[in-house]
Amino acid sequence: MTWLKIIAARGSRDGLALLSLILFMACGAAIPVFATCGSANCFLVTGTEEGINNEGALTLDLSYRYVDLSRKLEGSSSVTEVLTPKIDFENDVILRNHHREIRTLNTMMQLDLDYGLSDRVTLFTTLPFLNDKRHEHFDDVGTLNEHFTNGDGTSGFGDIRFGARWAFEVRPKDILVGGLGLRLPTGPYRLLDGEGDINEPTIQPGTGATAITASLYYAHHPTLRGGEWFASGSYQANQGNDLRYRIGSEAILNLGFDRRLKGRATWSVQINSRWTARDEFLGSRVPSTGSTFVNVTPGIRLSASSGVSVYGFVQVPAYERVNETNLGPRGGLLFGISKLFQ
Repeated sequence: MTWLKIIAARGSRDGLALLSLILFMACGAAIPVFATCGSANCFLVTGTEEGINNEGALTLDLSYRYVDLSRKLEGSSSVTEVLTPKIDFENDVILRNHHREIRTLNTMMQLDLDYGLSDRVTLFTTLPFLNDKRHEHFDDVGTLNEHFTNGDGTSGFGDIRFGARWAFEVRPKDILVGGLGLRLPTGPYRLLDGEGDINEPTIQPGTGATAITASLYYAHHPTLRGGEWFASGSYQANQGNDLRYRIGSEAILNLGFDRRLKGRATWSVQINSRWTARDEFLGSRVPSTGSTFVNVTPGIRLSASSGVSVYGFVQVPAYERVNETNLGPRGGLLFGISKLFQ
């Protein structure tokens, strides 16, 4: 891994750069990505989005992410019907049991850029240039206007994220990396549904607000030639946007092990968990929001001497719990290709 080449000396330039970035990001607010119609993304350790680059090194990473949200849940139990509310932004009300959910297919493509400001500080930027959500549900449930629609999905550029990662501790067998990131409201968040109303928050490509995330990543090599144990955690504190909608805070914890095979292949297995709090609209808690998901994720990475690597992961749900009723994921896929420029 790249971090084995890191020089352990600290420099005042590194500390000043990190402090400046933290002070800049501390002036922002915070927010989101979940709500009643169901929205999800692959949350796992990819091996390219957590580490540190050598000074002057640049990593470009292009990834494709897909999640099928079609498992109907009440709490942690499977059910035959899922009713969720509609957020009526035009009239400032929550319409309970407005949708009968069928499926949401989430597809995202993003470009990640990591630059080694020094051997201990790496700057990163995430550009989600495609955020596509195909949604199927029955609208106006229980009224004379009840009807099926698959035309309320959206597609577009998402919210940009940038920040820095800092290697707090570097030893021959251990590394500890902290991160701080800021998400900007660059994606559209007021797109209309088929009835001409502002669409549900989780169906939008963007969020309309900023988000601050803090993270930690730890890796341990029992032997320099053996496998690697790793753990990571992150927390995102959210605030409301100008539609007065606040998406619940989010915590993620990942545990895993990887080992290099003969040749240039590395396999891994992870346990990934994510908890999200309830959303709020006009200060009221939104029904059918907030969840706990735990996945088991096997994966593999193939690396070349040219600095190019390709990887793939499959997320298999192990535990799912939602508040009230909502859709849960049946599984997720993540594929990517990265290139390191030294």
